[in-house]
Amino acid sequence: MRVLVAMSGGVDSSVAAALLVEAGHEVVGATLKLWGGASDSGCCSVADVEDARRVAQQLGIDHHVFNLTEAFEALVVAPYVAEHARGRTPNPCIECNRHIKFDRLAERARRLGFDALATGHHARVAADPTHPGRFRLRRGADTAKDQSYVLSMLGQPELRRLVLPVGELTKAAVRSQAAALGLRTAGKPDSQDVCFIRSTEGRQGFLGRRLALHPAEVVDLAGRSVGTVPAVELVTVGQRRGIGRGDDGRRRYVVSVDAPGRRVVVGGPEEAACDGVSLAEGTLHWVDEALPAGARALAQVSAHGRPIGCTLAEGPAGRFDEPQRPVAPGQTVALYHADEPDAVAGAGVAA
Repeated sequence: MRVLVAMSGGVDSSVAAALLVEAGHEVVGATLKLWGGASDSGCCSVADVEDARRVAQQLGIDHHVFNLTEAFEALVVAPYVAEHARGRTPNPCIECNRHIKFDRLAERARRLGFDALATGHHARVAADPTHPGRFRLRRGADTAKDQSYVLSMLGQPELRRLVLPVGELTKAAVRSQAAALGLRTAGKPDSQDVCFIRSTEGRQGFLGRRLALHPAEVVDLAGRSVGTVPAVELVTVGQRRGIGRGDDGRRRYVVSVDAPGRRVVVGGPEEAACDGVSLAEGTLHWVDEALPAGARALAQVSAHGRPIGCTLAEGPAGRFDEPQRPVAPGQTVALYHADEPDAVAGAGVAA
């Protein structure tokens, strides 16, 4: 099988390539040049490209660099800025997977005659035993490193051509394998940040160069003014850091953000809790068959969040089994099967 491996310059994709070579496949590595600006984190730096190239050299495989900076700016970075201007909280890594890795790169792999695209994500693609020719997207074997959430937008067309070689391994096993092979990425730290935001400037510095940041009034649920924030565009629904405490000494949480109106509403833990979440129109996507209204599922609202039992409703929406901190508009809500908690059913974006 001819496999194109997306090599980010990290240890996971390095070992993914190594495992495919060991299995006897015809393997070619590809690193994406996505960000034309300065980067000192994530997977877009010059050092990352060099690490990927050197690992490919160690493995004896060809390596290419594909320049997708224009698509990345248009489909990931610009929407990220626009969503913050609206008072929403986007997930750029998921949008990169949706529009870049599993669209633009996957299509290029197909055009170049590759049978499959491989990545270093900690998740698993498994044949569906009840539906021949169909596939399940499952959590990675290492629950602490599971990345099925950021792949929850994938469907059958993507899964049938996707290989996830490290999904069955723990992170420790991946590093051990890399060390045994002498790969230069064996001890490289995991990427933690948004690749186009420098650690020295943070989200505020990046967004401040792209849009005007505005102070806003903070009010409680009764409409009483309780303070201000320096930039409403940086406030997230559910946030508690920097919001202070109420008169009763309890922490306050952001209940809603009105960016155009320069207004942030806050409340105590019980006041801020929500019973469910509504998904933005047109964003709900199923890995395979759609779950009907009334079906049970598990909702996960962040990459390493705790799955929450819920009942699906029309709308589309879901009602949680117990009140939760509010889900920020713009965040992805991944749904897992209630009877198969490690299998992704679908995903949507919170309204």
